[in-house]
Amino acid sequence: MTANVISQTACTLGEGAFWHPAREQFFWFDILRKRLLTLTEQGEHHWDFDDCVSAAGWVDNETLIMASECALWRFDIGSGRREKLIPLEADNRGTRSNDGRADPYGGFWIGTMGFQAEPGAGAIYRYYRGELRQLFGDITISNAICFTPDGTIAYFTDTADGRIMKQALNDDGWPTGAPEVHLDLRDQAFGPDGAIVDASGNLWNAQWGASRVACYAPDGALLETYPVPTPQASCPAFGGPDLTTLYVTSAAQGREGDSLAGKTFAVQTTIKGQPEHRVLL
Repeated sequence: MTANVISQTACTLGEGAFWHPAREQFFWFDILRKRLLTLTEQGEHHWDFDDCVSAAGWVDNETLIMASECALWRFDIGSGRREKLIPLEADNRGTRSNDGRADPYGGFWIGTMGFQAEPGAGAIYRYYRGELRQLFGDITISNAICFTPDGTIAYFTDTADGRIMKQALNDDGWPTGAPEVHLDLRDQAFGPDGAIVDASGNLWNAQWGASRVACYAPDGALLETYPVPTPQASCPAFGGPDLTTLYVTSAAQGREGDSLAGKTFAVQTTIKGQPEHRVLL
């Protein structure tokens, strides 16, 4: 299946792809250019900030929760104004937010990392009903935060480690027990990046350096790969009116001469994704 360019904007580091199910609108980020982007029927629009922004979830038709390098924010789509909800490693100017996604219980998971990917400088947190709690520490490059449709399992990875982990969740969406290895990709020549889970429970992982998004069954078996015409695929999302369009961000950083690096793509599939979960503030 062909990956079609949907935005000619070359993101230095495209990330945070997600489809707002109430607005039927696609959003994504360029972390290093400190920018949130979106596509509507009127075309492409963006908002610029004075700090790195990386991930979001939907609160209602007009509001997002948005992660930046130093805080979580309530963001008004119409006005472009944001209001700080809670600090995020605000006392550590060497880190920034990276991958994040809403969970089925109304929480928002967000990972951090060092600006230079310093080993172990990051962590993964959950924001739930006003509380921000660290879940996992000693993370170098936080990625692949996503959830099974029944809400019993969360996935995440440290891209530098190369293993996608699975974590059992309790009835309030908090981790219970220790995480286990779901996919061991340490012998591969790529890094596991952003991920989502479709309506059937299959995990879709953007693979940095492999020019693809790979789909894995719940038991870890590789089912299919979807090519992306630039090596640094970074984050997938299902969207479109029937949730069968696979959106993929990429990164132009370090890819001088690659005219497709950093572009954002869409692939029409026959697979139905999960709608993004609503965040409860």
